[in-house]
Amino acid sequence: MNPTGLDLPPLTAAFVFGLLGGAHCIGMCGGIMSALTFAVPPSMRQPTRLAGLLLGYNLGRITSYMCAGGLIALLGTMIEIAPGARLALQMLAAVMLILMALYIADWWKGLLRLEALGRHLWRHLEPVGKRLMPVVKPSQAVALGAVWGWLPCGLVYSMLAWSLATADPVRGILLMGAFGLGTLPALLATGLVARRLATLIRHPATRTLAALTIIAFALWQLWGVLPTNTMDHGQMDHSQMNGHAGH
Repeated sequence: MNPTGLDLPPLTAAFVFGLLGGAHCIGMCGGIMSALTFAVPPSMRQPTRLAGLLLGYNLGRITSYMCAGGLIALLGTMIEIAPGARLALQMLAAVMLILMALYIADWWKGLLRLEALGRHLWRHLEPVGKRLMPVVKPSQAVALGAVWGWLPCGLVYSMLAWSLATADPVRGILLMGAFGLGTLPALLATGLVARRLATLIRHPATRTLAALTIIAFALWQLWGVLPTNTMDHGQMDHSQMNGHAGH
């Protein structure tokens, strides 16, 4: 059985969760993207140059997600040593995914409290980001995006809980990278495309479908790590081994 209790391809699931969180991304980060664009000197606002800067912002942002995923997964390897810690981490990850679903569907905004905790770190990083503006070259865009990646975000924190449960830094990095790539379409869309995309993903039916999909995945994850289910699998494997030994 997969050590994180996931039978679906985890990276695919993380990418899809990033896509499903597009409504939140447009609402929370769309304004930031617009502000960064307008902060570029008018003489440098050619479409190709702007596209390069937008990609730079997002490259930096996703890199920060991956660094956070690796660090928190490393913490998971230390926590995992304690008896019963692996199960607790896996259950925490599933609960956080359910909270993410409730947030996306606009049914409950409890993740905002987690975002409030992240504001303490952001208070120190925000001045660093301001010193990088206005952006006039791609390296600045990447650096500013890397700062932006630490902006308090409940969806990111939900995914970090999943990375924590992997207790594997490489997997934590890859999970957060896949999630970050999933958020790209919403954040790279501009103008009419952005408005149409925002209308689609903010539609109650779309948000409900997204939430139910994530909840189903989280419940599947919980089912895979419940002690009784794990014991059943263990007994089945043991009996199969005995049967093979008898032959």
